[in-house]
Parts: sequence; structure tokens; C-alpha cells
Amino acid sequence: MFKRPIYAILLQRLREPRRFIQVLAGPRQVGKTTLIEQLLEELTIPTLYVSADEPTLKDHYWIEQQWEIARQHLSKTSENALLIIDEIQKIPAWSETVKKCWDEDTRHKRALKVVLLGSAPLLVQKGLTESLAGRFEQISITHWTFQEMQSAFGWTMDEYIYFGGYPGAAELIHDEKRWARYINDSLIETSLSRDILLLNPIHKPALLRRLFYLCCEYSGQILSYQKMLGQLHDVGNTTTLAHYLSLLSGAGMVSGLSKFVGKKIRERGSSPKLQVFNTALLSAHAHYTFEEAKKDRDYWGRLVESTVGAYLLNSALSQQVEVFYWREGDQEVDFILRWGKKVLAIEVKSSARKTTTGGMAACQKQFNVTRSLLVGGQGLPLEKFFNIPLHQWFDSDTTKI
Repeated sequence: MFKRPIYAILLQRLREPRRFIQVLAGPRQVGKTTLIEQLLEELTIPTLYVSADEPTLKDHYWIEQQWEIARQHLSKTSENALLIIDEIQKIPAWSETVKKCWDEDTRHKRALKVVLLGSAPLLVQKGLTESLAGRFEQISITHWTFQEMQSAFGWTMDEYIYFGGYPGAAELIHDEKRWARYINDSLIETSLSRDILLLNPIHKPALLRRLFYLCCEYSGQILSYQKMLGQLHDVGNTTTLAHYLSLLSGAGMVSGLSKFVGKKIRERGSSPKLQVFNTALLSAHAHYTFEEAKKDRDYWGRLVESTVGAYLLNSALSQQVEVFYWREGDQEVDFILRWGKKVLAIEVKSSARKTTTGGMAACQKQFNVTRSLLVGGQGLPLEKFFNIPLHQWFDSDTTKI
């Protein structure tokens, strides 16, 4: 069975003697539970796995009960024991209860380790920062990369660009209608209804749904909030729209990139550039088959740019990199990345035809750009770009790449 690179990192952490709460947060259907199942085959310590995603309503007493059951393993062995709680964000006030139980174990010197899994990263992060500061380590479980889909399923680059990176849907791509139903019903609808609408106070659920599909339709394009309201035929306010977009981003579905201006205080006021986290979300309800999409040069170009954007967004989650776009007048750069004080400019091209990079030159004049990359087309092949860790591109010495 294929094992993601993150598997080795997590296995090493769980084998360390020190205690900590390991948090795995990521969108639905990216393999969090499968990852845990693989780890349990390697670990020899007593383990209790429970999930809060069952129909019966769970509360903080349920956490305490499961915690006590896991503690019983410690009385039967001299080794550590492990408690794994899946879908932790479904339980109200979960972080306060976890903190209480964890601190009790610390005072009594109990060697119980804990792994928490969550499919709503934004809600998980909120609970961590509010109650569990200094007690946890987090690993972001992101959508699958091209290398992972290629290694596990033998995918080509074109297949990855169109079908995205959901491993559970990989075997369905030869029946595109069935594949699309799976993405829409099992992934999109489940994420919207169970990870956003059910767990957040949403006054206009229909607006949030329409916003999601609008973001997919316009992925790779800059759209002001006022224009979004016009497209959505809603007389709402832009603050509500920005909040809903933040929730969709926190669920690992779509995001709105801010314009890069060099000063953080001004970046939030810009019109967002819409970007999916996984191109499957775009293709599943598009009016193009795989073969039709490849023949439409403009549409395929949008898919290529969205594929690069999705890779950047997912990579940035674990590498403390910020992702922006840049535009002044008719000059534009597809993506601007900031890592500390270093700035990386990326332009994406899908055609082998010669293209101008005037936007890149204008951006370099205005900002201290560490490095500029042309990806795709006559530039760097997509396969090579995806194969090199993101932070290495910030090194201006090309001989090290």
C-alpha cells in the first residue's frame, strides 16, 4: 500500500519518548484516517481509536470517557499508550476538555500520548490556539501532490491537472460521470454541510454554496467582492462574503489570494484572486470532459494555473510561506510568495508559444524580488517545479537547484 511521505515523519514523532498532543488537520478525503491505520500496523503500544463522526451526538463527557478507557491500558503495560480521536472538531468545547485531561495526566505522570484528527482545519486551529498552547504539535495533511498521485496510481501530468488530487476518486476517472458524482456528493456536499454549515453560524447558507461554485468557476481570476455579489445576485454586504470565503478556505476548498503590496497592513483590502485547493473541485461541475478540456487552449491554461496555485497553497500550509498575486494596471504576476524577507515571483504558462513577461519585469522594478520563475510552456517543466520543495526556490543561486 502506498504511504505518503508524511507517514515517516509522524511515525518517528510517535516513537519519541516525550509526550505531546499530535494534531493532524486537513480537508476531507486526503487520507488522514488511512494514515493512522498504516501507523497502527507499525506501532506496538496499546492504542484506542475513536471517532466523533458517528451519528450519536458527542459532548465533553464522551472525551473524558474515552480518555479514561485509554488510561486503563497504562495499568496493563509498562510502555506508553496512545489515544486517537478522529473528527475532534465535532465536539463542542473539545479543546478545554482535552487540556483538562492532558494536564491531569501530566500531574500524575501518566505516559499517555494523544493524536487528534480534524477535517475542518480552521476550527481545529481555533481550539488549539485558545486552550492548548504549548501542549501540541500540528501537521497539516494537505491535498495529494502530483508525485503522490503518480506513485500511487500511475497518473500523467494531464490527468493530475484535470482530475486533481483526491486518492479516493482515482479509480473512477475512466467513468467521468461517476467520478464527478463522487466529487460532488462525497466531497463537496459533505464538506459544505458537515464541516462548514453544521459547525459555524451561517445566516445565508445558500449564499455560501453559490459563493463556493463561483470561486471554482473563476479560479485563477481576480474578482472584487462587489462583482461577486453581482454574480451571485445577492444584496448582501462584502464583510459577510469575505467571512464565508475565509470559512471555505479554512475547510481546504477554495481561497481568495490577496494582492501583494509589500506592506501587510494594506494587503487585506485588495480584491481577491480566487483559487481552488484541488482542481477536482473545478472539473467536477465544469462543462468539459477531460479530452474536451485539453483541446480548449484557454480553458486548459486556466486549469494549469489553478494546478500550480493549488500546489502553492497546499505547500505553504506546512512551510510558513505566504501566497499572493500582483497586478498594477495591465501588468500582472500570477503568484507572489513571501518567506520571511524573501520574495518569489511565479508566472504560469501552458503554451509552448513565446509569451511576454512584462508583468514580471514591472514587479521586479517595484519590489526586491529574490527570484523569478516561469513555470510551464517554454519555462520550467511542471514536473520539475512540483518535484522540488517550495522553500528551495527562494534560493537565488540556481546552481543549488
